[in-house]
Order: sequence, then C-alpha cells, then structure tokens
Amino acid sequence: MTWAACGAEPAGPVSRAIFRVARLHRLLAGQLLRSFGLHAGQEVLMMRLWETGRQRQSELMRVLDQDASTLTRMVQRLEQSGFVRRCPDPGDRRSMIVEPTPAGMALRAQVTAAWEELEATTLDGLGEKERQAAERLLGRLEANLCRAVGRDQSLGAATGPAAGPVETP
Repeated sequence: MTWAACGAEPAGPVSRAIFRVARLHRLLAGQLLRSFGLHAGQEVLMMRLWETGRQRQSELMRVLDQDASTLTRMVQRLEQSGFVRRCPDPGDRRSMIVEPTPAGMALRAQVTAAWEELEATTLDGLGEKERQAAERLLGRLEANLCRAVGRDQSLGAATGPAAGPVETP
C-alpha cells in the first residue's frame, strides 16, 4: 500500500524513498539468504566473525549495534542451525565467546555471492558515475544521521563492505 492510497502524503520525500528502498533491499536480501538457511541480518554477524574470528557476544552487540535480546536470539538461531557455537570466555566466565563452525565458514562464498547479486540488482541500469554518486551521497546521508543520533560512523564499516571516507563535493 502506498502513502497516497492511505489518503495521507507525509512530508519528507527523501525519507520516504529511503524507507521504501531499505524495505525492498532487506526483502530481497532475505529471499537470497533463505536459500542457504540464513535470515536477513544474520549474514552481517557472520561477516563480522569471518573478518575478525571469534568474538565476545558483548562485542558483537556493540559493533553490530544490537540490543542484548536481539543479538542473543540471532546467535541462538545461528547456533541451532549449526553455523556458530558459543562457549564461556576463559578470561571471564560470565561472558560468552561466539565463533563460526565449519558449516558457518562454508557459508562465506554463498553470502558473498548473495551480496554481489543484491548489489547488481540494486544498481541495475546505473552507469559507473551514477554508482559512484549514489555511494557518495549515501555516505553523506549516513554521516548526517550518525551525527544526529550521536553514533560513531566507523561502526558501519564493521557491518558490511568498507565504504571508505566520505568526500564532500
């Protein structure tokens, strides 16, 4: 259903466009990931583990900007699927360490291929200059929003491909 179909056209055309694009992007990501047993968002946690190796669950919560209950459910589901395992931290028995299993490591190529397909679909029909402009503008929007909510923009780099510095024209 569109905003207009509801009889209300809210202000903020860019914010509405971002909302629609983000919703569709996550929907397609979910469809691509489901074919090998992941749900949208779980691949980001797996990417972090592939990049850094085993991590304290509290560190994953901080870097992925998730609350404790959300991250715990995500890790439990990945553990039930056989993609990660948890064990007590030998240095602090109250903390849990999360690490990918061999089955979780085997997902890396599939997740990479899914993200490549997602990227290709998202950018279909755009030339190289348009792609670069989109990346630059999205980086600026991200920086604006990070400042507004008091978050460190560098946290975004831990949850996906590195975007690099944001250049202003």
